[in-house]
Amino acid sequence: MLSLSAADYDAIRLSAQVAIAATVLSLPFGFAFAYLITFVKFRGKMMLEVIVNLPLTLPPVVIGYFLLLLLGKRGWLGTLLNEAGIRLIFTLKAAIIASAIVGFPLLVRSLRIGMESIDPQLIKASRTLGARWHDTLLTVILPLSVPGLLAGSSLMFARSLGEFGATIIVAGNIPGVTQTIPLAIYEYAASPTSENMALSLCLVSVLISMAVLFLHEITARKLARRD
Repeated sequence: MLSLSAADYDAIRLSAQVAIAATVLSLPFGFAFAYLITFVKFRGKMMLEVIVNLPLTLPPVVIGYFLLLLLGKRGWLGTLLNEAGIRLIFTLKAAIIASAIVGFPLLVRSLRIGMESIDPQLIKASRTLGARWHDTLLTVILPLSVPGLLAGSSLMFARSLGEFGATIIVAGNIPGVTQTIPLAIYEYAASPTSENMALSLCLVSVLISMAVLFLHEITARKLARRD
């Protein structure tokens, strides 16, 4: 039986907020990057792909440290934000930014796979009929990219739920403020008397992830039947 405290419910709520916000905020940028990589030819394209996929190979702690240098009080961006009265470090906003960066490559990869599966003849037919590039984007590419969009969103949401390394550096582990499920489990694991609490949160994390993946599979099958 699950044994959850008020702090655990806060951690679950904050994890959901971070995962949803990181996924929603990343969608337009992910779609734009996937479109550039798939359909646009330009110099430096390979470098762009490397930069986009870099968070997949870097340890999350490294990403968190770079964000700390960038957004901290002495960072060039952090200095500008402080002058504007905006504080990011050790807030939920920092956790969202960290999760968005770590999960971003998964979103772009899924969208790119979806876009690469689009029949080029459909795009050519749209252009032949006089559609401008943005018309083709909205009426052909975007609708046909929905499966990739759903797959990428699901993967990024699940990845954001499990984000730990980058989050703990830039957002800290503040109960009720920035403490997400992984951070709460880490705190419980450090105490020999909190094993049941840690196990309860682990089970909650598994259940949420399974629910997200089931929803993704059901939606993907419905879309496949329509196609």
